[in-house]
Amino acid sequence: MVNLDDIIIAREKLKGIVYTTPLDYSKTFSQLSHNEVYLKLENLQKTGSFKVRGSYNKLISLSKVELKKGVIAASAGNHAQGVAYSSQMLDVPCTIVMPKGAPLSKVEATRNYGAEVVLEGTVFDDALSHALKLKEQMDATFIHAFDDDAVMTGQGTVGLEIIEQLPDVEAIICPVGGGGLIAGVAMAVKEKNPHISVYGVQTSACPSMKQSLLENKPVTVASSPTMADGIAVKKPGLRTFDIVQKYVDDIYCVDEMEIARTMLMVLERNKLLVEGSGACSLSALLYDKLKLKEKKVVAVLSGGNVDMNFISRIIEHGMVESGRYVTFTITLKDKPGELQRVLSTISDLDANIQSVNHNRIGKNIYPGYAQLEISVETKNHEHIERLHKVISEKHCNIEMSRF
Repeated sequence: MVNLDDIIIAREKLKGIVYTTPLDYSKTFSQLSHNEVYLKLENLQKTGSFKVRGSYNKLISLSKVELKKGVIAASAGNHAQGVAYSSQMLDVPCTIVMPKGAPLSKVEATRNYGAEVVLEGTVFDDALSHALKLKEQMDATFIHAFDDDAVMTGQGTVGLEIIEQLPDVEAIICPVGGGGLIAGVAMAVKEKNPHISVYGVQTSACPSMKQSLLENKPVTVASSPTMADGIAVKKPGLRTFDIVQKYVDDIYCVDEMEIARTMLMVLERNKLLVEGSGACSLSALLYDKLKLKEKKVVAVLSGGNVDMNFISRIIEHGMVESGRYVTFTITLKDKPGELQRVLSTISDLDANIQSVNHNRIGKNIYPGYAQLEISVETKNHEHIERLHKVISEKHCNIEMSRF
């Protein structure tokens, strides 16, 4: 059973093993949300996420016999790196089962920490099922990603740090997948000061903890593809559920575009790389899911392990959603000067043309016409609307669609 005394002891044991991560005040996000906002930068933690806290605390609780036999874990990525790193430090044989769709950067990082990586299934739950089978074959100790007292105890040290860094904090927001982080944080914080609110945030693509609270028991939900892969857990743990039900004030959900916009804003405004699951807590605050105003709020940015190939897509999606990038498809007469007139109109409106594709042959292109696909860098949604209006008025023979 998780308790405050054990979390306090774990905090001492983890000193020198994990970082006490910064608590960074953000003027930008404070103004946008009308709160006093601080970011708990677990994306700067060793291995790139909070997971190393729980995994190391779990490993040091094992007997010498158990350590010698080795450990096995299932993870979408961050827990994998935490267990692999902890195993390397303690010289323990380690096997990690990861979903086949896990980001390549997380797979390679896990291998680089010395673990044997097995890819199985499409989501975390598939990897978990396979890892439990391997556990029996290997006689290894299974290190659960969240539903384990020692793991939750280690994660709870995040809560103790927040209280030490900001004693008058009024609300803490955590991403929620299986519930290990928020269970540990909520236990630590509420036992220290029950007046501090603790909120959880999930992706709408996999709202397992929120649905479980509604049904008063852990339930399995359908999961859709999400950029918040670290919290795409279809069923929360039994232990984590009980603690969340007791200590957490509420759970909220954010959608994919809200997550993408937040990732881009944190990258642009704070120069911090935060993964989708890590951005959820701040996303809920920025998009007013919690209805908090004039409060001292800490948003836990739980991880920063983003696949390099995915960053450009996040930036592009975020720019599209914020009105800073748009693609027009225009049908125009195929005669000299038409293309130049369109390009000049766009340029005159201070839009930066990024790419142009001019096609005379295609499924919906009739003889005597051409189709123009133009990607444009814009200022905001109002700028896009002005572009649409002026081009339509100035070139009345042009049909334009935007996507």
